Amino acid sequence: MAAEGYGLPADTIDERGARPDPPGVGTRDGRGLHVAVIGSRFNAEVTDRLVRGALEGLAACGVDPGHVVLRWVPGAFEMPLAAQRFAASGSVDAVVCLGAVIRGETGHYEMVAGQCAAGIQRVQLDTGVPVAFGVLTTENREQALQRSMPDESNKGREAAMTAVEMVHFLRRSVS
Repeated sequence: MAAEGYGLPADTIDERGARPDPPGVGTRDGRGLHVAVIGSRFNAEVTDRLVRGALEGLAACGVDPGHVVLRWVPGAFEMPLAAQRFAASGSVDAVVCLGAVIRGETGHYEMVAGQCAAGIQRVQLDTGVPVAFGVLTTENREQALQRSMPDESNKGREAAMTAVEMVHFLRRSVS
Protein backbone atom coordinates (compact mmCIF):
# COMPACT_ATOMS: atom_id res chain seq x y z
CA MET A 1 0.00 0.00 0.00
CA ALA A 2 1.46 3.35 -0.98
CA ALA A 3 1.25 6.13 1.58
CA GLU A 4 0.79 8.68 -1.19
CA GLY A 5 -2.63 7.19 -1.95
CA TYR A 6 -3.79 8.40 1.45
CA GLY A 7 -2.39 11.90 1.11
CA LEU A 8 0.68 11.09 3.22
CA PRO A 9 4.31 11.61 2.25
CA ALA A 10 5.97 8.45 0.88
CA ASP A 11 8.27 8.04 3.91
CA THR A 12 5.42 8.21 6.45
CA ILE A 13 4.56 4.52 6.43
CA ASP A 14 7.02 1.68 6.03
CA GLU A 15 6.21 -1.84 4.85
CA ARG A 16 4.76 -2.87 8.24
CA GLY A 17 2.53 0.17 8.49
CA ALA A 18 4.65 1.76 11.22
CA ARG A 19 5.92 5.32 11.19
CA PRO A 20 9.70 5.62 10.89
CA ASP A 21 11.63 7.40 13.64
CA PRO A 22 12.05 11.14 13.13
CA PRO A 23 15.62 12.05 12.15
CA GLY A 24 17.90 11.87 15.19
CA VAL A 25 15.31 10.26 17.44
CA GLY A 26 15.29 6.52 18.02
CA THR A 27 12.18 5.06 19.58
CA ARG A 28 14.38 2.72 21.59
CA ASP A 29 16.99 5.28 22.65
CA GLY A 30 16.98 4.97 26.42
CA ARG A 31 19.77 7.45 27.14
CA GLY A 32 18.77 9.68 30.04
CA LEU A 33 15.71 7.62 30.98
CA HIS A 34 14.99 6.38 34.51
CA VAL A 35 13.20 3.02 34.69
CA ALA A 36 11.77 0.97 37.54
CA VAL A 37 11.73 -2.79 37.15
CA ILE A 38 9.36 -4.71 39.42
CA GLY A 39 9.79 -8.46 39.73
CA SER A 40 7.51 -11.01 41.34
CA ARG A 41 9.15 -13.45 43.77
CA PHE A 42 6.43 -16.02 43.02
CA ASN A 43 7.64 -18.35 40.25
CA ALA A 44 11.09 -16.90 40.90
CA GLU A 45 12.93 -19.18 38.47
CA VAL A 46 10.99 -17.69 35.58
CA THR A 47 10.94 -14.14 36.92
CA ASP A 48 14.71 -14.13 37.42
CA ARG A 49 15.13 -14.94 33.75
CA LEU A 50 12.67 -12.20 32.77
CA VAL A 51 14.51 -9.68 34.95
CA ARG A 52 17.84 -10.58 33.36
CA GLY A 53 16.26 -10.15 29.94
CA ALA A 54 14.78 -6.78 30.91
CA LEU A 55 18.10 -5.49 32.21
CA GLU A 56 19.80 -6.63 29.01
CA GLY A 57 17.06 -4.96 26.96
CA LEU A 58 17.45 -1.69 28.85
CA ALA A 59 21.23 -1.85 28.35
CA ALA A 60 20.69 -2.48 24.62
CA CYS A 61 18.57 0.68 24.55
CA GLY A 62 21.34 2.67 26.24
CA VAL A 63 19.65 3.11 29.62
CA ASP A 64 22.32 3.88 32.22
CA PRO A 65 22.37 1.02 34.78
CA GLY A 66 22.53 3.69 37.49
CA HIS A 67 19.12 4.92 36.31
CA VAL A 68 17.44 1.53 36.79
CA VAL A 69 15.88 0.54 40.10
CA LEU A 70 14.90 -3.09 40.66
CA ARG A 71 12.38 -3.95 43.36
CA TRP A 72 10.70 -7.23 44.28
CA VAL A 73 7.12 -7.86 45.35
CA PRO A 74 5.61 -11.11 46.68
CA GLY A 75 3.54 -11.91 43.57
CA ALA A 76 1.84 -10.62 40.44
CA PHE A 77 -1.21 -9.44 42.37
CA GLU A 78 0.95 -6.91 44.25
CA MET A 79 2.55 -5.43 41.13
CA PRO A 80 -0.05 -2.76 40.31
CA LEU A 81 0.38 -1.08 43.69
CA ALA A 82 4.17 -1.07 43.37
CA ALA A 83 3.89 0.22 39.79
CA GLN A 84 1.51 2.97 40.92
CA ARG A 85 3.92 4.08 43.63
CA PHE A 86 6.78 4.39 41.13
CA ALA A 87 4.69 5.98 38.38
CA ALA A 88 3.20 8.58 40.73
CA SER A 89 6.58 9.42 42.28
CA GLY A 90 7.84 11.38 39.28
CA SER A 91 11.22 9.66 39.68
CA VAL A 92 10.90 7.30 36.69
CA ASP A 93 10.00 7.64 33.04
CA ALA A 94 8.65 4.10 32.79
CA VAL A 95 7.93 0.98 34.83
CA VAL A 96 8.44 -2.63 33.75
CA CYS A 97 6.42 -5.33 35.56
CA LEU A 98 7.76 -8.89 35.36
CA GLY A 99 6.43 -12.17 36.65
CA ALA A 100 4.71 -15.42 35.78
CA VAL A 101 1.20 -16.63 36.52
CA ILE A 102 0.98 -20.30 35.62
CA ARG A 103 -2.40 -22.03 35.38
CA GLY A 104 -3.12 -24.53 38.12
CA GLU A 105 -6.07 -26.62 39.20
CA THR A 106 -8.01 -23.78 40.85
CA GLY A 107 -9.53 -20.47 39.74
CA HIS A 108 -6.56 -18.65 41.28
CA TYR A 109 -4.98 -18.20 37.82
CA GLU A 110 -7.92 -16.24 36.37
CA MET A 111 -8.19 -14.03 39.44
CA VAL A 112 -4.51 -13.17 39.68
CA ALA A 113 -3.70 -12.86 35.97
CA GLY A 114 -6.76 -10.75 35.15
CA GLN A 115 -6.47 -8.44 38.13
CA CYS A 116 -2.75 -7.97 37.61
CA ALA A 117 -3.28 -6.99 33.97
CA ALA A 118 -6.19 -4.69 34.80
CA GLY A 119 -4.29 -3.03 37.62
CA ILE A 120 -1.20 -2.40 35.53
CA GLN A 121 -3.34 -0.98 32.73
CA ARG A 122 -5.09 1.30 35.21
CA VAL A 123 -1.80 2.60 36.56
CA GLN A 124 -0.56 3.71 33.18
CA LEU A 125 -3.89 5.25 32.22
CA ASP A 126 -4.21 7.09 35.54
CA THR A 127 -0.62 8.37 35.65
CA GLY A 128 0.34 8.72 31.98
CA VAL A 129 3.57 6.83 32.72
CA PRO A 130 4.24 3.78 30.53
CA VAL A 131 3.94 0.55 32.53
CA ALA A 132 5.02 -2.43 30.46
CA PHE A 133 3.26 -5.74 31.06
CA GLY A 134 5.92 -8.44 31.21
CA VAL A 135 3.87 -10.87 33.25
CA LEU A 136 3.67 -14.25 31.57
CA THR A 137 0.30 -15.97 31.73
CA THR A 138 0.89 -19.53 30.66
CA GLU A 139 -0.74 -22.92 30.82
CA ASN A 140 2.34 -24.61 32.28
CA ARG A 141 5.89 -24.14 33.55
CA GLU A 142 7.41 -25.26 30.23
CA GLN A 143 5.65 -22.44 28.36
CA ALA A 144 6.86 -19.93 30.94
CA LEU A 145 10.45 -21.17 30.62
CA GLN A 146 10.20 -20.98 26.81
CA ARG A 147 9.09 -17.34 26.96
CA SER A 148 11.89 -16.44 29.35
CA MET A 149 14.78 -17.94 27.37
CA PRO A 150 18.07 -16.03 27.67
CA ASP A 151 17.92 -14.67 24.12
CA GLU A 152 16.20 -11.93 22.12
CA SER A 153 12.83 -13.70 22.42
CA ASN A 154 12.81 -13.14 26.21
CA LYS A 155 9.54 -11.42 27.14
CA GLY A 156 11.28 -9.40 29.88
CA ARG A 157 13.60 -7.94 27.27
CA GLU A 158 10.62 -7.22 25.04
CA ALA A 159 8.74 -5.48 27.88
CA ALA A 160 11.74 -3.30 28.73
CA MET A 161 12.17 -2.22 25.12
CA THR A 162 8.44 -1.55 24.84
CA ALA A 163 8.63 0.72 27.90
CA VAL A 164 11.43 2.77 26.31
CA GLU A 165 9.54 2.97 23.02
CA MET A 166 6.36 4.14 24.77
CA VAL A 167 8.22 6.95 26.56
CA HIS A 168 9.23 8.28 23.15
CA PHE A 169 5.78 7.73 21.69
CA LEU A 170 4.16 9.76 24.46
CA ARG A 171 6.73 12.55 24.20
CA ARG A 172 6.19 12.84 20.45
CA SER A 173 2.46 12.25 20.26
CA VAL A 174 1.46 15.62 21.70
CA SER A 175 4.04 17.72 19.89
